[in-house]
Amino acid sequence: MTSQAPVGVITGGLKGIGAATAIELGRLGARMLLVARSLAGGEDLCERVRQAGGKALLESVDVRDPHALERVAARTVEEFGRIDFLLANAGIADQSRVSTGDPERWRAVVETNLLGVFYSSRAVLPQMLAQDSGHIFIMSSVSGRESYVGEPVYIATKWGQVGFTHALRLELLDAGSNVRVTIVEPGLVDTPLTRDNPAVRPLLDQAEPLTAEDVARAVVYAFEQPERVLVSEITMRPLHQVLPRL
Repeated sequence: MTSQAPVGVITGGLKGIGAATAIELGRLGARMLLVARSLAGGEDLCERVRQAGGKALLESVDVRDPHALERVAARTVEEFGRIDFLLANAGIADQSRVSTGDPERWRAVVETNLLGVFYSSRAVLPQMLAQDSGHIFIMSSVSGRESYVGEPVYIATKWGQVGFTHALRLELLDAGSNVRVTIVEPGLVDTPLTRDNPAVRPLLDQAEPLTAEDVARAVVYAFEQPERVLVSEITMRPLHQVLPRL
């Protein structure tokens, strides 16, 4: 780990794709803040990141709180001097029908999946713009490209993430900035979010799912491209996955 090792923030950083990406970036010597509402298991993950060659600190934050995310960005700069990457990965799901779904759950899904991404990006951008470098990754889903029955509000948030990512990329291009933006759209991934969900778990047995490590390697692939290269979008899915009906 050197002063040139990358520095960043991962929201939803203690489980699934977030945790796998933290370890994969740790192999690059990365120093990072891992953000989650609950920090259970965080110390073990920090040790795994350390063993991989990086360093991780923990911050308990609800991504629906923009001021808390501003404090995360400030702490990252205070601890490590810069911000080279953001993985906006925090998200929740909902399986329901429009006619019978729970509006309060819908609100939580929209605020977490959309506002959480907006707020996270806004928090790190001043530092990235000041240093004229950095890479924002937004973890979306193939659900942001395809519709199916059973997750209408979740699908809507993922489509929203796709639109926001491309709008942000164009905004930064228009400003002449060297900050890069990538949206990652995995298909079915075996994570705690899917395996612990009784509606989704049967899908894991129908097609060999992606692993969190598969997605993490894709993130690092895009991050390691030369500065002149932008991998603006990554769509990946299990070879035999079909659209679900939940």
